[in-house]
Amino acid sequence: MSKVIQCIPNFSEGRDPEIIAKLAETAKSVPGVMLLDHSSDASHNRSVFTLVGDPEGIAEAAFKLCKIASELIDMTKHTGEHPRMGATDVIPFVPIRNVSIEECVEISKQVAQRIWEALKVPSFLYEYSATVPARQNLATVRKGQFEGMSEKLLQDEWKPDYGERKIHPTAGITAIGARPPLIAYNVNLNTSDLEIANAIAKMIRAASGGYKYVKAIGVMLEDRNIAQVSINMVNLEANPLYRVFEAIRFEAKRWGVEIIGSEIVGLAPAKALVDCAEYYLQIENFDYKTQVLENRLL
Repeated sequence: MSKVIQCIPNFSEGRDPEIIAKLAETAKSVPGVMLLDHSSDASHNRSVFTLVGDPEGIAEAAFKLCKIASELIDMTKHTGEHPRMGATDVIPFVPIRNVSIEECVEISKQVAQRIWEALKVPSFLYEYSATVPARQNLATVRKGQFEGMSEKLLQDEWKPDYGERKIHPTAGITAIGARPPLIAYNVNLNTSDLEIANAIAKMIRAASGGYKYVKAIGVMLEDRNIAQVSINMVNLEANPLYRVFEAIRFEAKRWGVEIIGSEIVGLAPAKALVDCAEYYLQIENFDYKTQVLENRLL
């Protein structure tokens, strides 16, 4: 059977339809790669693309997308709610079929080297590709964001894994690595008070003593005038979606706030959603492998 790798590059552009369309055209142009999904958010000013393909194709697509982004996105003019440090902010590679995480690590290094040599965009390796433990966590790598990154790179412990100790003047710096599947999951609140979203995010995220494998920040959606808890769920077996959703609902009540909706950015493993259905429907003795019709057909 063929090898399949998923790549989910995040770009610091969610408002200009022409740039987003150009990125999509580039993704679709690479042989051996399929663009499964792309979504953009104006408040975050960010676009997330989901691609799958064979190792050679996915590496080529990642490079070409980074090249287009470096040409079209100017970080000196970028504003948005989501933390960011580069035009192509992050490029994760995820093993899907007949591929090991180690193979994805090697591809991440090859792509990072090519991006530096051809585009002069430096990069940090993160997650499973990290060269030191401090670089495993993307939030730690990205701390300081684009505006503070030039000074950060001068610190002894923050020399880029590929490139010199200076950012690309307009494209910034990129995080590149291999990781398991995760879900980008956002929960919207019926309040415009960002501090409430920040307080809830602090309570649920692992770094503040909350749930292990959960990353969260508060974000303001200016176009809707509501606050959002923006989450990365990095281990869905250890902490399912419904547990975090209910924790947010519980914590929101103390502020007199309610959840008005949630969203998944990009694609999600089917089991993560089936687990939620099993929980809320209180299905007894459910077997995901044998009782889901599509699983039996596949």
